[in-house]
Amino acid sequence: MVLAVAFAATACGGLGSTATDPAADSAPIPELAPDQRVSIAFESYNYGLAGAWTDTFNTLIADFEKKYPNIDVVAQKPQGNSPNPATDTISSIQNQIVAGTPPDVAQLGFGDLDFTIHQLGAKPLDTLVGRQAVDANFDGARHPYAPRARTLSDWGGHTYGVPFVFSTPVLYYNASLFTTAGLDPAAPPATWTEVADAAAAITAKTGRGGVYIDCFTKTAKDWCFQSLVRSDGGRVISDDRTTLTFADAPAVEVARMGQELVHAGSMPKLNQKQGYEAFARGEIGMILESSAVQGTFVAGAQGTWDLRAAPMPAFAGKPPVPTNSGAGLHILSSDPAKQRAGWQLIEFLTSESAYTTISTGIGYLPLRTGLMQDPDGLLEWSRRNPLLEPNVAQLATMEPWISMPGNNYLQIRDGMMDAVEAVVFQGKDPQATLTAARDEATELMPAV
Repeated sequence: MVLAVAFAATACGGLGSTATDPAADSAPIPELAPDQRVSIAFESYNYGLAGAWTDTFNTLIADFEKKYPNIDVVAQKPQGNSPNPATDTISSIQNQIVAGTPPDVAQLGFGDLDFTIHQLGAKPLDTLVGRQAVDANFDGARHPYAPRARTLSDWGGHTYGVPFVFSTPVLYYNASLFTTAGLDPAAPPATWTEVADAAAAITAKTGRGGVYIDCFTKTAKDWCFQSLVRSDGGRVISDDRTTLTFADAPAVEVARMGQELVHAGSMPKLNQKQGYEAFARGEIGMILESSAVQGTFVAGAQGTWDLRAAPMPAFAGKPPVPTNSGAGLHILSSDPAKQRAGWQLIEFLTSESAYTTISTGIGYLPLRTGLMQDPDGLLEWSRRNPLLEPNVAQLATMEPWISMPGNNYLQIRDGMMDAVEAVVFQGKDPQATLTAARDEATELMPAV
C-alpha cells in the first residue's frame, strides 16, 4: 500500500504577498444549467502511475460523470517521459499553454506554487466561486479538512488551489537489522546523533548500509532538505523570499552531517531509486523518506523482515520541523463554464466519499482526518495501518514547503540540490560549495 499523508502547514503556502486580484470583487461564475454540456481536461500525475493509481482515479472520474452527466472529464497524464511523472507537470503545462490547449484543471506541486499562480495562470478559487463556497468545501458534510491544510495553496489573501495529497519525512527502519546489530527496535533514534550511532552499529555488525537520507538527492527536490535545514534552526530562503540562505550555517551543518555519514561508511552512495529499493530489499537499516513510497517498503518487507516507522529525528536541543511534499488541485481555464465544471470536479475529488475511495484504493491518508475515527468511514482501515502514526504525530510542528520565486525557480532549486549532492556524495567542501551555488542562484532571483 502506498501511504502518503494529506496534511498541510498553518502558514500561507507562498509566504509572500501579491497584488490583489482585479476581479476579487466580481460576481462568482454562474452555475451550469442542468442540460448544459461541458468537457474539461484534467491533468494529474496519478495517471502516469500504473495499477491501483490509475484504476482508482478512473473509478472516481466515472463516479463523477455519473453524478454530473452533463460534464465530460478527459483525464490525462503530464506530457514527458520522466520515471516520476510529477516531474513533468510544469513543462507539460507550459508546452500546452504555448500550443493553446492547457488543461482546465491540474494537480500541481506545492513547491511550484509561485510559478503556478504567476506564470501558469491558476485562478483564485474564492473569486471564481466565492469565499463561502470555498469554506463550505473545506468544512465538509461531517468531516472538515485538517485545520493545517486549509491555507497551503493560499497566496496574497486568495485561495488558488485545494490541497489534495501530501507527505512528510518519516524515518522507516528495519527492526530485524536493529535486533541483529544489538539495538533496541522499540527505541528508534530520536536525534541525528543517535541515527549516526545506530547506522554505524548496523554497518559494523551486519555489513549492511546503516541509513539512507533521500533529502540529499536532487531527484527528491528540496521539500525534505528544507525540513532538515529548518530543524537545524535555519531556512533555505529568507522569510520575505528575497534572499537565498542555503549557504548559512544551518544548511552547511546539515550537508556536512550527510557527508560525514557517507565518509564513515554508514550511508551508501546511491541515487533516490537505488536507495529506496535497497531499503525495501532489507539492505539498509534506516531511511528518511516520503510515505509515498511506503508501499514499496511494505511489499519488500512482507514475510522477510520487520518494517517500522518513527518520526523524523531532531538535531540536539532543537525541535524537528517536518515540511510537506504533495500537490493541490488548481483551475487554469479562463472559460466560465469550464471553471464551474472544474470547481465541481475539485469538490468531488476532495469529498469524504472520494477520500474514502482514494485511501482504500491507493493508501493515501485522507486529508479529512476525521474519517479515520469514523466507524462508517476509515476507522478500521487506519487501525490496520500503524505506519501512519508518525505522519499524524508530526502535524503539530509541520511547516510548508516554500516554493522558490521567479521564472528561474527550477534552476535555483536544482542548483542548490546539485551542490548538496556534491557535498554529501562527492565529498566537496560544504561551505565553499554551497556558497558558490548560492552566489550563482542569486543572479537568477527576480529583481525586488
